[in-house]
Amino acid sequence: MARDPAAETYGMSADALTGWIRAAQRRAALDIALVWSPLALIAGAGGWRLGGTVWATVLLLLGAAVVAMAAARAAGRFDQHWLVRRLDARETGLEDSAGLIFVDAGLNPIQRLQRERIERRIAAIDPEMLADGWSRRRIAIAWAVGTVIVAAILLWPQPRPAPPPLAPAAEGTDAAPGEPRLTGQRVRIVPPAYTGLPPRYSDRLDIRAPTGSRIEWTLAFAPQPSGAALQLVGGQRLPLVVGDEGWVGSLRLDRPALYRVTATGMRGTPQPHRLEPIADTPPQVRAIEPAQGLVLVRPGQRSWRVVFEASDDYAVAPTARLTVTVTQGDGENVRFSERSLIVRGAGTAKRKRFTADLNLAAYGLQEGGDLVAQITIADTRSPQPHIVRGPGVILRWPPKAAELADGLDMMSKRVMPAYFRSQRQIIIDTEALVRERRTLSAEAFLEKSDAIGVDQRLLRLRYGQFVGMEAEETPKPPLPIAETAPPPSDAEPVRKAPFALPSGHSMDDGHNHAPPPEAPVFGSLGDVTAEFGHTHDDSEAATLLDPDTRAMLKLALDQMWQAELNLRSGKPEAALPFENKALDYIKKIQQAERIYLPRVGAQLPPVDMARRMTGKREGIASRSASLTRFAIDDAIPAEAWRTLAGPGRPDLDALDRWIRGNSARIRDPLAVLAAVDAARNAPDSAVARTRLRAQLWTVLTRPPAQIRRRSDGGSLGQRYTKGLR
Repeated sequence: MARDPAAETYGMSADALTGWIRAAQRRAALDIALVWSPLALIAGAGGWRLGGTVWATVLLLLGAAVVAMAAARAAGRFDQHWLVRRLDARETGLEDSAGLIFVDAGLNPIQRLQRERIERRIAAIDPEMLADGWSRRRIAIAWAVGTVIVAAILLWPQPRPAPPPLAPAAEGTDAAPGEPRLTGQRVRIVPPAYTGLPPRYSDRLDIRAPTGSRIEWTLAFAPQPSGAALQLVGGQRLPLVVGDEGWVGSLRLDRPALYRVTATGMRGTPQPHRLEPIADTPPQVRAIEPAQGLVLVRPGQRSWRVVFEASDDYAVAPTARLTVTVTQGDGENVRFSERSLIVRGAGTAKRKRFTADLNLAAYGLQEGGDLVAQITIADTRSPQPHIVRGPGVILRWPPKAAELADGLDMMSKRVMPAYFRSQRQIIIDTEALVRERRTLSAEAFLEKSDAIGVDQRLLRLRYGQFVGMEAEETPKPPLPIAETAPPPSDAEPVRKAPFALPSGHSMDDGHNHAPPPEAPVFGSLGDVTAEFGHTHDDSEAATLLDPDTRAMLKLALDQMWQAELNLRSGKPEAALPFENKALDYIKKIQQAERIYLPRVGAQLPPVDMARRMTGKREGIASRSASLTRFAIDDAIPAEAWRTLAGPGRPDLDALDRWIRGNSARIRDPLAVLAAVDAARNAPDSAVARTRLRAQLWTVLTRPPAQIRRRSDGGSLGQRYTKGLR
């Protein structure tokens, strides 16, 4: 089918002119939107002020819908007829013939010639000249006025809700005529900003609020006194001033206390009320992924994901510090490299999860090394947030299995036991504790130092197995750290030893020695010690060290003992020199190429035949345990408790000071202070003394378990014992 050139020209011109119409529509819609958008913002700000976020969102969406409708209506005025009128009005060269562009085919030759002339002239017209101009003045005025109105709405002081009326007082005391008495009470509690809790009112005078809260009292008396105050039991006096509704006063709640409401002219002793702060607890951290504390590298693994979850009673800090430690080497020759990165949490304010994907190649993890990830979490407490180090998770790349030599080297072990790994870590923990001393309380510092001392003790006991030292705890099965020595061959002669027990042992010493053989047979004495002696160590669990190495290991044990003593006493600075000396000795021990294993049991000292079976015990140390007197640390409350049992009067001032200084370890210190105050106000009251004595019983340290005397068996047992004598 043949193409019509006229139709092609018409189609191209019509499409271009339609684009001119759409551009004009967009400009008109945008112009209307810019003029009326401040009204939508004003509506949203008003809704936020009146009803909060929900109302602000609803009104803002409604305003935006109205502006969009107005913009669409303004854009609808621009169509084909508008374009024809605008072209004929602004361009005289078109000779009022712009409408021919949009006319269908069927024009006569004169009209078609005229349209071609119009198309050439329209092509030289700038489309921007046809659209309406911007309403700059209206836009500027609208946004200026809208900004002022929105700022006024947001910054206008929000009306404070009217406080509730004063609640009737419930002091429970009778007042004489003309004596002031408490008639109304109201307490406003303003928690610290970091808690995110709103202020609240209470109609009770017993107050329990977060630590650092501001407590505001409003009290009313009848008749009106000349002065009023809040008297802290054993502490300061807080004067009250006259306000619009009564006597007002405020106090910051930092420590537990008892207080009384007093007024000038008030006789008697009002009942005390409690001021109990709620301490902000540290965040709780747990490892989510991996579920186990120690995982092994999978074949082909390139990254490792760790996920920790933290929860707090108020809010967890949005970011945390993840410490990644990579170890290289083995034994005490381990090298450490440490890096830290910031991880952002996801979740609610009280519970967040921190996720990190660790690139193993970037951290330099190699075969035989460990990658340890540990997170440090903080809460939002101000000014001193709680900082907690979470549990550590370990990704281990196991080393290749050690190979044993042939021949005589089968008796040697070329790899040191896993025990020889942790002395350096104890030094690192001790140095970290010394650096954290200023940030820890005395009790927390002593607790951490004691924990490191326990680790040093366990390590010392493990090292002691290699020199035959007996365990200080319940015996455990021997650890397989040595290979079994081969039995003697037939070519090796076996010498018979005379029947004798080692020094310090007898047939009735409780060690279950086997009776001597009646007729020894050649080749049946494979282990003389196991048959006749008493071994304190398994021959397969102890190593036969050369004398120099054995002596050096004993020196290391002595240094560990001194380090443990100082750590358990809360003196990590004094323990560091001993820890370092022990580490030096261990490094020297590691320089030995091999640790040989024993073929037989321990070599026992010879038996003194002249002394054996004579009953002489000179020079033998006593094995009986000595009892030490239990020293009571709580001497002041213990003395007061004993005094209250009789007619005497305890030192209540010293007891009050002791309770305030040890309130952290007492379950309910305010109850004990209330009992002390009652006993002070009524020293001769038997009820007050009994109540105080009962409260002191909960404060005293529980004595250790006592040694029970063995039963004498009653009258029958006594007659039997008497007959034996």
